[in-house]
Order: sequence, then structure tokens, then C-alpha cells
Amino acid sequence: MVSNQELSRIASQVRRDIVRMVHAVNSGHPGGSLGCTDFLVSLYFRQMTINPTSWNMNGEGEDLFFLSNGHISPVFYSVLARSGYFDVAELATFRKINTRLQGHPTTHDSLPGVRVASGSLGQGMSVAAGAAQAKKLNNDPKLVFTLHGDGELQEGQIWEAAMYCAHHKIDNIISTVDVNGQQIDGPTEAVMSLGNLRAKFEAFGWKVLETNGHDLEQLNATIDEAKSLTGNGYPILILMTTSMGKGVDFMEGTHKWHGVAPNDEQLEAALGQLEETLGDY
Repeated sequence: MVSNQELSRIASQVRRDIVRMVHAVNSGHPGGSLGCTDFLVSLYFRQMTINPTSWNMNGEGEDLFFLSNGHISPVFYSVLARSGYFDVAELATFRKINTRLQGHPTTHDSLPGVRVASGSLGQGMSVAAGAAQAKKLNNDPKLVFTLHGDGELQEGQIWEAAMYCAHHKIDNIISTVDVNGQQIDGPTEAVMSLGNLRAKFEAFGWKVLETNGHDLEQLNATIDEAKSLTGNGYPILILMTTSMGKGVDFMEGTHKWHGVAPNDEQLEAALGQLEETLGDY
């Protein structure tokens, strides 16, 4: 099992990848990517059963992940590359024309690890529900994981999917919400208050867990607990508290870095706070 210390080392490199990728093209979404780094590193390097070198769209016999808040593609691409889905050097093509690493993940160029185009918010849970039902029909015991932004829960389709999962007892799905309290236009409380998310999902029939998305010990213990609760007739939700921009002090805790790239000086300041552990691309 990959230790928390090693997960932390990988996360540091992934955060370096994120700020370098968005800086290189002066475009992208660093804030949420940095905030969700510890979670995605934990999923891909410890928690999920995956087969990067023999990847296929069906994913039979392995766990599946669907990124619903597709604008945080920098962290997704970095984690996919660092875990072996494609060459790390391809990260240098991020958001460039006619490349596979578009601003929001797409499927038409067959990028390994990407099973659904995402970025139009609110759709990921619906797709994941279908994938989870397919696994049940195929007697595949593996799980389906999803990630959503808290602002994304302002989309009505999320709640339709939440009702669907509970009604159909889709108990092989674990959805996680990144609760950072920020979205592109400002704090979620100011844009449209989300209320008591735990109470809402529980009322919809979900089992809800809560965790700190930057405490690797607590985070992985919560994911372990979520996995242990699958197969009991109800879907699982993890409410994960994070800080947007985590790891770079001047980016942390503000919506202003939701979709803004650092300039040259800011990049150097950010890299000075993030240890290079696996080698830059």
C-alpha cells in the first residue's frame, strides 16, 4: 500500500504540474485543481483498482472514476499521466490546439483514462449511475467513483441523479463533493446557498460521510469506510472539505483563482512552495 508520506510527495509534484500547465498557456483552472489534488492522488495511487497499461472504455474488472467538474482537468491529466495512463511529457500539450489534453476532458481523441466528456456541469452522477448499474448487470464487483464541485450542486440534474441512485439501490457508487465554498462568481453562500448538504443527501436516501480533503490519514480512512459500506442497498456520498488553491499561499481560499493562470512571477512563487519530487515534465 502506498504510504501517506509517498502520497504527499506525489501530490506535491502534481501541484507543480498544475501551475506549470496553466501558466504555459495562460489558461485553465488552478484553484479547484490544487484543492482536489490530495483526493485524486489518493484515489489513483491507493484506493482504486485500475489497469493503466491495458486501459479500455469498458473498464471491466476495475474501478471507474468520472470527473463531473471537468474544468479541473489539470489535476486529472497530471494524475492520469503520473499513474501511467500516458506519457508525462504530454502534459506540455495542455490546452493547445489539436491535442488530446483539451481544457475540459473529451473522448473523441481517445485519451486513456477519460471515459466521458465533462465540463458541462451536473452530468457526471447520471453517467456514473449508468456505469454502476452496468457493473451490477455484468456481475462486476468493482466500484464507481465520482467527483463534483459544491457549486455544481446548484444544477438540478444532480438531484435527479441522486433520487435515481437511491430509488434503484445503486450501492456500488461512491460520489464525493469538493466542499470548498467557492465558485467562479464568488463564495457559494453568496451566489446560491447550498444549505445543509448532509441533510439533503440523507433525505434523498444516501449514506453520507464527511472528511478533510487535505488530511491524508483522515481522507483515506473515510474512503476506506465508504468502500466498506457499499453493497448495502444505498449509494454513498463523501462531503470533502478543501481549500481552493491548496498548496500555494496566495491562491488559497479565494474564488479569484478559480480560472486564472499565474504570471511568470507568480509561477516562480508557487513553485517555490512546491517540492519537485518526481521530476518536472
